Amino acid sequence: MTERGASPEDPWVKVEYAYSDNSLDPGLFVESTRKGSVVSRANSIGSTSASSVPNTDDEDSDYHQESYKESYKDRRRRAHTQAEQKRRDAIKRGYDDLQTIVPTCQQQDFSIGSQKLSKAIVLQKTIDYIQFLHKEKKKQEEEVSTLRKDVMALKIMKVNYEQIVKAHQDNPHEGEDQVSDQVKFNVFQGIMDSLFQSFNASISMASFQELSACVFSWIEEHCKPQVRGGGGHCSGPGAQAISREAGSSF
Repeated sequence: MTERGASPEDPWVKVEYAYSDNSLDPGLFVESTRKGSVVSRANSIGSTSASSVPNTDDEDSDYHQESYKESYKDRRRRAHTQAEQKRRDAIKRGYDDLQTIVPTCQQQDFSIGSQKLSKAIVLQKTIDYIQFLHKEKKKQEEEVSTLRKDVMALKIMKVNYEQIVKAHQDNPHEGEDQVSDQVKFNVFQGIMDSLFQSFNASISMASFQELSACVFSWIEEHCKPQVRGGGGHCSGPGAQAISREAGSSF
C-alpha cells in the first residue's frame, strides 16, 4: 500500500504499483527504471562535480604569498633606487662645491670654451690648487720666522737705546761745552759720505724690485752697529768716519 500524499510521479510509487496485487505492469516498470537511472546519474554527476571543486583556501594562501614576495621585491628595488639617487646627488653637490670654492675652476679656459668642466678637470684643478696652498703656507711660515727674528733684534736694539737715553738723562749737560756744532756736523758729514759711497756702490736702479732688494741688503750690511770682540770699539765706515773727524777736531 502507498502512503497518502505521495506524488503519483514518484518512480518508487510506480514501482510499488507495478508489483502490487501480484501483477507486473511492464510499462510502469520500464518507466520507473528509466527515471531511477536518471536520478542516480544526476546524483553521481553532482557528487563528481562536488569532488572536482578545487581547494580555494590553499589557492588563496598561495596567491597572498606570491603577492607578498612581489611587494617585498618592489620595496627593495625602490629602496635601492632611492639610495643610488641620493649617492649621485651627493657626488654632484660635491663637484659643484669644488667649482665654487677653487678659484681656478671659475676661470675660463679658452681651450675648453664655454663647455662645462668635466669631473676629471675639476679634480685636477683642485689638486693643483691644494699644492699651491701648501707652497704658500710654507713660504708664509718662513716669512713669519724671519719677522720673529727681526722683532727679537729690534727688541735688543730698543733696550740698548733706552740705556743710552737713560745715561743722557742722568747727565744732560755732560760734554756740551767740549764739542762744538761744527765738530758734530763734520762727524755727521763723514758718516754720511762713507754711507753714500757704500750705498752708491751697492745699489742697482734697473727695476724697483731690484732697487728694493739692494737697499735692504745694503742696510743689513752697512747700517748695523758692529762691535769687535773684547775691545768694545766700533767698526765699519761710520765708526771710521767718527774716529777720523774726532781725531782731527780734538
